[in-house]
Amino acid sequence: MERTLSIVKPDGTKKNVIGKVIDRFESAGFRVAAMKKIQLSKEDAKGFYFVHRDRPFYDELTDFMSSGPVVVMVLEGENAILKVRELMGSTNPAEAAPGTIRADFASNVQQNTVHGSDSPESAAIEIPYFFSSLELC
Repeated sequence: MERTLSIVKPDGTKKNVIGKVIDRFESAGFRVAAMKKIQLSKEDAKGFYFVHRDRPFYDELTDFMSSGPVVVMVLEGENAILKVRELMGSTNPAEAAPGTIRADFASNVQQNTVHGSDSPESAAIEIPYFFSSLELC
């Protein structure tokens, strides 16, 4: 059993597709171990995306992620990290496979509706950024 963090980004909450995104994960056999809707401050977003701090898109990304509410969740299942990323589709929705979350709901590379941990190491950092051990059920 593996856990991964997923986020419905501000564009997804604005489009009111939170339930549709969660349904995709649950229909694929994943269990929601924790979930909450929050509003990230710019500093929260900077902390979360610290790994990208030297990249040219960092400020734009953290502005976007703090522009509206997000839904953070921990998903649990076999090979969760890889399989959730497959369900999300390519970062660029124009390149995402048909039927993936990003192909169906995302607008562009930045406003791509969802985030998912990219490795066990990332998940181990990202999950406790948003959830205490008491919140994981």
